[in-house]
Amino acid sequence: MMAGASVTYARSINQLADDLQEQAPTILITVPRLLERIHSRIEQKLVKGPAVSRWLFRLAVASGWRNFERRQGRAGWHPVLLLHPLLQRLIGAKIVQRFGERLRFVVSGGAPLPFGIARTFIGLGITILQGYGLSESSPQVCVNRPDNNNPRSAGTILDGIEVRIGADNELLVRGPGVMLGYWNDRVATSSTIDQDGWLHTGDQGAIIDGHIHITGRIKDILVLSNGEKVPPAEMECAIALDPLFEQVLVIGEGQASLGALIVINGEEWESLARQHGLDPLQEVSLCDRHVQREVLARIAHTLHDFPAYAKIRHIHLMREPWTMENGLMTPTLKLKRDAIQARYARELSNLWN
Repeated sequence: MMAGASVTYARSINQLADDLQEQAPTILITVPRLLERIHSRIEQKLVKGPAVSRWLFRLAVASGWRNFERRQGRAGWHPVLLLHPLLQRLIGAKIVQRFGERLRFVVSGGAPLPFGIARTFIGLGITILQGYGLSESSPQVCVNRPDNNNPRSAGTILDGIEVRIGADNELLVRGPGVMLGYWNDRVATSSTIDQDGWLHTGDQGAIIDGHIHITGRIKDILVLSNGEKVPPAEMECAIALDPLFEQVLVIGEGQASLGALIVINGEEWESLARQHGLDPLQEVSLCDRHVQREVLARIAHTLHDFPAYAKIRHIHLMREPWTMENGLMTPTLKLKRDAIQARYARELSNLWN
């Protein structure tokens, strides 16, 4: 309202492509899940296409990313930049057009966006700005700016807001946007806002070169039986980069090793099952030892940069997605960890046996 802008709400995820073309927004505010789905569909088409198309696409992303890093002052000139204008016209422009003809940038928040996905979109010419906030802070705390954009972070702190790192690397926020308290709940208020006015966000983070990096959520941290602490969100983001995996929940509290509940992508699963001579519609196919071995290998590939103890040893595959309708996802498309684990308690009890 203050900017004189008009706001359009997409009718649904399935109708978003049409809405973007019809409304042609200048700014798209969304959650990572949407960008992940678009990225997954692009990857699926590339896999089915000729090798030269995949090569050109990767080259377009690499040249676009190098151009972005150079404009941000983090990289120098490179010969690949000579190809950038041509590759942008041939490949990047086609992707940008799907978002409408006037798009200036996309703001992503509500959950961490995998760096690989941000790099791909930015390399294709779509400016992605990650931010961070919560309802209790009204809500924005930090956001990346077009001229100071580090896609690995949630951006720089907004004017008038203070942020510091507390015990257990918890992100503490203080400023005029912090709520007065929870309605008629003094106990919850006093446990969230301390006597000095610092809001305890429950999120773990770090401040590096003025940028906020969110590393996990305290209550979601998994502690293995050997005492190692694992932030599952980072692993889930990495695993979900493989187009076979639609949704991922890493588990293993108190166990000697980690496991994962995984919703598989329908098209990718059908192809994989038929490769192994299996009927993709039969639930028993999901438990086939050859399938399980290949899935674990693909997961290991996505987690090659993680510590040795942060590896998935046990999996349970399923086809039914976790949605708002079945109570396993929030309206902002975040997974309800407790609800999912309760729904699949029987499967989880057999996972480490």
